[in-house]
Amino acid sequence: MRSQLLQLSKVFQTFTEKQFSSSVSKFQLPDLPYDYGELEPYISAEIMRLHHQKHHQTYVNNLNVALEKIHKAEEAGNVGDMIALQKMLKFNGGGHVNHSILWHNLAPVNKGGGTRPDGAFLKAVEKEFGSLDALISSLSATAIGVEGSGWGWLGLDPNTKKLKLEQCQNQDPLSTKNLIPLLGVDVWEHSYYLQYKNDRASYVKNVWNVVNWKDVANRYEKAVA
Repeated sequence: MRSQLLQLSKVFQTFTEKQFSSSVSKFQLPDLPYDYGELEPYISAEIMRLHHQKHHQTYVNNLNVALEKIHKAEEAGNVGDMIALQKMLKFNGGGHVNHSILWHNLAPVNKGGGTRPDGAFLKAVEKEFGSLDALISSLSATAIGVEGSGWGWLGLDPNTKKLKLEQCQNQDPLSTKNLIPLLGVDVWEHSYYLQYKNDRASYVKNVWNVVNWKDVANRYEKAVA
């Protein structure tokens, strides 16, 4: 039964080294690595505060509820309930996974935000996309083109070691597409609407000013090691 639960909960495999045990661990809202206003003028302090304190916190709260319910269903040997709870686990677990990556994918300009990468990651980008600007253009189009709510992602195929772009609906984590997440662009309206209204394209254009390419490169180097 434990192996079944671990298999059903594989959405966390690229995010955390925590293991589910007979005593359910509680996930917590991670601190931001910068103050709420430090991404201005590109992302407002109001958006960052609501995005982090309200939206991400809600995903964490509901993730813990889902895990507790799954744990009780497992103890009762109720496989049906365990399976039924996977939608709740995927949505809220994905929300926690995605946002925990997002906060580190961004950085204030005075702390490296927008500084172009170099090294092995840049070489991989140039090999797959031609240039960093071409990657930015392609990932921007991927993110802007998401229908409804979701994410545009740059990921790594762990088998071929090639960079790939993907769209994920809602809070589906990139691991559901068998890719390792490197850089996510959140295009849920709560990530931009207070500042950009319905102009998703302007928001995505401005996000590149605060992308933490050092974090993205570190994720790449770890993934290919």
